[in-house]
Amino acid sequence: MTIVLFILIFGVIVVGHELGHFLLAKANGITVVEFSVGMGPKLLHFKRGGTEYSLRLLPIGGACMFEGEDGLENGNGAPSEGAFPNASVWARISTVFAGPFFNFLLAFVLAMIVVGYTGSDRPVLLDVIDGYPAQEAGMQGGDLITRMNGERIYLSREIWLNTFANPGETMEVEYVREGETYTATLVPKYDEEEGRFLLGFQGYGESVDCRNAGIFKYSYYEVRYWLKATVKSLGMLFSGKAGKDDITGPIGMVQVIDEVKEQAQPYGIWIVLLNMINIALLLSVNLGVMNLLPLPALDGGRLVFLILEAVRGKPIPPEKEGMVHLAGFVVLMIAMVLVMFNDISRLLH
Repeated sequence: MTIVLFILIFGVIVVGHELGHFLLAKANGITVVEFSVGMGPKLLHFKRGGTEYSLRLLPIGGACMFEGEDGLENGNGAPSEGAFPNASVWARISTVFAGPFFNFLLAFVLAMIVVGYTGSDRPVLLDVIDGYPAQEAGMQGGDLITRMNGERIYLSREIWLNTFANPGETMEVEYVREGETYTATLVPKYDEEEGRFLLGFQGYGESVDCRNAGIFKYSYYEVRYWLKATVKSLGMLFSGKAGKDDITGPIGMVQVIDEVKEQAQPYGIWIVLLNMINIALLLSVNLGVMNLLPLPALDGGRLVFLILEAVRGKPIPPEKEGMVHLAGFVVLMIAMVLVMFNDISRLLH
């Protein structure tokens, strides 16, 4: 059952990504040779409007393949007017960018479902711990935190995210009490029992009912939170604050889904479904961000070449770009194998 849930979640976010490419390609007059769901040998396929639609054996991933992209032809042996390289550079940029953008759009739709049912959480302090920086700075329960180190705070989870991503660092906290805005400089204090730095916040979060117009605002905040979480996690990884044990691949995600499902099952099928939707929301944002990284073979890498073309007024030689993307693809495959090996190692220990 867990494997099925993973396949469904992963399938939805990947198809959403490829659908973005597909719709913008069609709108820009670019010929889509094939739109496929899954990978491997074809199970079902049909052709309509010059595009082959296929369902493939392995229920992971998907693809939207354009004529003239990476040497792909339309079957007639010569590129047509609708070939990808023949489109304007801005048409190609919008088509490539549409994949990640649709991941964020899908995440927003999923957030509306979650937020509409569960509500959201305002960053209101419940209390402060005696003898810790927050209490010593004059903060108290009921204070609404609005900024941390200049970053706007909308959800209580952002308080945890900022302290987790910046352990031990001084925090400039802006908060509102009875309509007045105050600022406090908090130097974290190490707690031996907890084994981590604390600002002295003893709980935070005020429930907000979002079954009204607020659903759009708080759905945006939800997507924004997961976007920040993904970017900060990447920053921690590149800066050495996070290690290989903090990276989760497909096998690790199956384990996470299984654990979440087991915890939610006692509360009924609807709560299980909401938790799965929340995981899909996170993964959709994650996929959007990862694809925008300026790395070869990813959408971000392709966007770099297209932007260079727009600036230079002429394209990078296709053979050179192709070699860069091929090398990037090989590196990504190696990285994927290493992440999966890391997942398996964690399961065995």
